[in-house]
Amino acid sequence: MATTGPPPTQESPCRTTPSPAAPLSAEIEAAGGQALAVAADVTDQASVDAAAARVRAAYGEVDLVVNAAGVMLPNPISDGRADEWRRMLDTNVAGALRVIRAWTPDLIAAAQAGRTADLVNISSIGAHIAFPNYAVYGATKAALTYLSQSLRTELGPRDVRVTNIEPGLTDTELGGHIDNVELAGLLDGMFEALTGLTADDIADLIAYTTSRARHVNLRQAIVLPTRQA
Repeated sequence: MATTGPPPTQESPCRTTPSPAAPLSAEIEAAGGQALAVAADVTDQASVDAAAARVRAAYGEVDLVVNAAGVMLPNPISDGRADEWRRMLDTNVAGALRVIRAWTPDLIAAAQAGRTADLVNISSIGAHIAFPNYAVYGATKAALTYLSQSLRTELGPRDVRVTNIEPGLTDTELGGHIDNVELAGLLDGMFEALTGLTADDIADLIAYTTSRARHVNLRQAIVLPTRQA
């Protein structure tokens, strides 16, 4: 499933709008696997619920949920860009909660049936390392890290594992959100100086984490490029 943040649309994810995950879905199927690309707007609970229903109809109860949707809009706090603050809060925090709301019953049911059940939240090292001009983004990721910690007290006793992953410099579409030329240039400079992680690196870590025996919860992973560490 492809989850996206603002700018939100009012379209249902069940319409014919192509999912950005469609090429990846086709690649998986070409390799002999099964895939279903479903677009969802995490700022809209109805959209998330509709996506959950489609996935459930195709494959039954979900036993692995990865919360990865996010937006990164760095700017000086003195700029007062309240619209950007709302976008980050609504996607990075409330969006994660909407996904959790939609799929937690599946995870609990899967665990009760004796299957491994995992909720993986993708946070950031910005959750605990301060970067100039990234205050609101870092705050949203700190909230997600704390949410993961707290959820373990609720879901762990029900055999649902919760893992929080905090990547460092990673090559994703997040950099494309930045409209501040100076900050965008600084980020580009970091990629030139450091060999950043890739999305595949994070996916590989998720695969390792969720492949452990069901009584083992790798609760927290901080993953950085070697040169950044």
